This record gives sequence, structure tokens and C-alpha cells, in this order.
Amino acid sequence: MFIATLGRFGRAATRLGIAVLVAASVAASGFPENQTPASRAALARNSLPPAKSFSTPRPLPPQRSNRDIARDFLDLHFSLEGGTVLPVFTRFERPIRVRVTGTPSTGFMQDLNRILARLKNEADINIQPVSSGPAEITLQAVTSREIQRALPQAACFVVPNVDSLADLRRKRRSPDTDWSQLRSRDRLAVFIPIDVSPQEARDCLHEELAQAIGPLNDLYRLSDSVFNDDNVHTVLTGFDMLVLRASYAPELRIGMRRREVAAVLPGLLARLNPAGTRIASRPLPATPRSWINAIEAALGPGSSLNGRKRAANQAVALARDLGWSDHRRAYSHYVLGRMIQADEPERAQRHFQTALSFLRQSPGSDLHQAIIRPRMAAYEIALGNGEAALQQINPVLPVAMRHENAALLATSLLIKAEALDLLGQFATANTVRLDSLGWARYGFGPEWAVQSKMREVADLRPSTN
Repeated sequence: MFIATLGRFGRAATRLGIAVLVAASVAASGFPENQTPASRAALARNSLPPAKSFSTPRPLPPQRSNRDIARDFLDLHFSLEGGTVLPVFTRFERPIRVRVTGTPSTGFMQDLNRILARLKNEADINIQPVSSGPAEITLQAVTSREIQRALPQAACFVVPNVDSLADLRRKRRSPDTDWSQLRSRDRLAVFIPIDVSPQEARDCLHEELAQAIGPLNDLYRLSDSVFNDDNVHTVLTGFDMLVLRASYAPELRIGMRRREVAAVLPGLLARLNPAGTRIASRPLPATPRSWINAIEAALGPGSSLNGRKRAANQAVALARDLGWSDHRRAYSHYVLGRMIQADEPERAQRHFQTALSFLRQSPGSDLHQAIIRPRMAAYEIALGNGEAALQQINPVLPVAMRHENAALLATSLLIKAEALDLLGQFATANTVRLDSLGWARYGFGPEWAVQSKMREVADLRPSTN
């Protein structure tokens, strides 16, 4: 039985959430010729600048009770996404060597070095890159098509006891590749696409490398983690680093049962995260499979738009009936708003506003709010409301920067530039637009993708014909 962690499920759908993608939905047309700022046309014609990169990471420390984090730790380590129970705790018991094969880009190697440094410094994990020889983890840079042939629902994934796709094909039906049969971690392979944007490759790297060395599960109830299929967080968070640090603490050992780990965790977390002992427990209820199925149907491929709308409506109804008021309730409204925005933009705005109202009640939800606001700002651009658009988009920029989301940052800067144009501040708009391009190169990739994004945002402007 072959089981791999599914990696970034629905990553393409997540990019839809970051990108605006509402030009048609708000019935906006392009600029009249005499109102198009010359700089936009010049930027579209000229070669774009190289991709920008983020500087020193600034992860926020966990903001939740250690009691709740202990529950999360157990559910992350002792279950797989599909519900399979893992009988024992596993991790690497020796220093972890990471080798890269394939044809990775220079930027990919830089991102790898950054995350390895974070794992050493923040999670206290003995991990280092090697250029040859044996390795505990092999990162194979392959094409998206090769990944899809191996695991159609995944954008990237990790498998135990193999070191290449060829090795995986030979062992596909072997118990060696079944996570539920694993009793110790000795050798794993992570498969990362090379023909995607730098950000998408980095996002894959963060989650899959974290799952290779730590928890294998994803939980929708986690609002502060990459171990969540909503893909809101794209780089390892302070919570994630705490979980990984605890995973390699001397108090734990491979082969421990859930109850044994549970007995150790209170003291372990008190040592690693003393602030969490002073925070009151606010446990969220488990996420039922019915809601997960509805969300995945709404975001996943293979369904008609009407079918996806029905699934999104079902997710909203389930969240309401379950009495949720957390980020999952907000996410349900956000997904439905996306589904209906093309045909019912005003109703979509109401769902986005409802999502924000729930998020404002949830501490640490700045990034969740930031992902919704560009759609609301785009709606105001389409109506010609530059000032209202700025009010929506300005709070997004520092949040996107802190959480290292270049796609969100670039899109937000482009929207801000359009809002400034509406207000007649053309010089400032041009400066903002130029600043967006390096981030767009990282977030969206090749020049054609960046130029397409620029046209998409420009087309939000209402026609004055």
C-alpha cells in the first residue's frame, strides 16, 4: 500500500485566492487609451527586474495554550490526513543530511539554505546539506508532469524509504512506502517541482521538508501553521518550529505510543514554551469529514462551477450548523465568495465581509484577513472608489511582507497602484507598480505570468466610454 503525504493539495486553487482574478466578475474593462499611464505600458514592454527575496525571517511565537498545543502535537504525529492512525512516534535518530538531485535553480538552493538555517536555529535540529554521498533526505527537483504521473492530486510530496521517482516506481506497492508501517525514519525523498514560480517551489519545500522530519498530518483547525490544507501559511511559523523542536527533544524517543508521548508533553512544552503555560486553553472542536469534503470539492479540480458552488454553500451551512466562529467559519464564507464573485459580486462582498467579522474575533488572524482584502479592494477599484480600495489594501502590505508571501504582496501593490491612479496620484502609483515587479517575479514566476497579472489588475478599472 503506497501512502504519501499529499503535500500542497489544491495549490492552484490557493493561488486563485491570492490572485485577484475578478476582472470579468466585476464587469470591468480596460483603460481608455488616453488614460493609460505611460509607465504601465512601458513596464509591459520592457524586460522585468529579477525576483526579489525576503530578508531575515520574523516568525511570530505561538500565541496559544500549551495544553492546546499538546493536543495538536498528538493529532499531527499520530494520524494521517485520511484518518489512518499511526501506532508509534517516529523521527530521525541521527543527524539529518539533505541532498539535492535534479536541476534546481539558484533561487531554490538559496531558499533551501534559508530553511535549513531556520531548522537549526529555531527548532534545534541537526540538519545540514551535502553534495554527495548518503543522505537521510533526498530532495529531487522534477517537473510538475512527473509529479502528477506519480501522484495526481499532489503538487509535491514526500515518501519514506526511497530516494528517487524511479525508486518509488519500483517500490510503489511495497510496505516500505506505507507511512502506517513506518517504525523509524532512515531515508526519505521529497519531490519538488522545478517548473513553477519560485514561491510555489519554496512553499513545497517548507511543508514537505517539515513533514519529512516531523508531523505527517494536516489539521484545518490550526490557524497558525503550514500543517493545514487551507494553505494560508506558506512558510514555517513559530508554532511549526515549536512542534519540530519538541519532536526532536530528548524527552521523546522513537517507538513511543500516543499515551506515552501525551504523558511527557506537558513538561516538555513548559520547558520549550513557558509563555504557553500562562495562556488559557481555548480548544477548537475537531473538523468533521463532511466539512473537509465540501471544501475540497469546492476548491478541487474535476467539478463544474455549479458543483463547486454547491459544495461551497454546503461548507458554509455546515460551519453555521456546527456553531463555529473561528477561522474555519470565515474560510467557508471566503471560499463561497470566490465561487460566486463572477456572477454575484455584491453578494460575494457580503460573504467576504462576514469572513472578516469572524476573523476579527480570532487572535492572530492578520494573514487570513490579508488574503481576503485584495478581492474586496478589487471590487472597489471596479466601482472607481480609489480611497475605499486603499483602505482595504494598505493593511495587507506589512502582513504579506512579514509572512513572506510575494504573490499576495505583488498583487496588493498592483491594486494599490490602480487605486492611486484613480485618485490622480500617478507618480506615486508608478513607483508602487515598479516595486511590485520584483515580488511578482518571485510570486508568479516568468515574465509572461507577471505581465498577465499586471493586465488582469489593470482591467479592473471601470471604463469611462
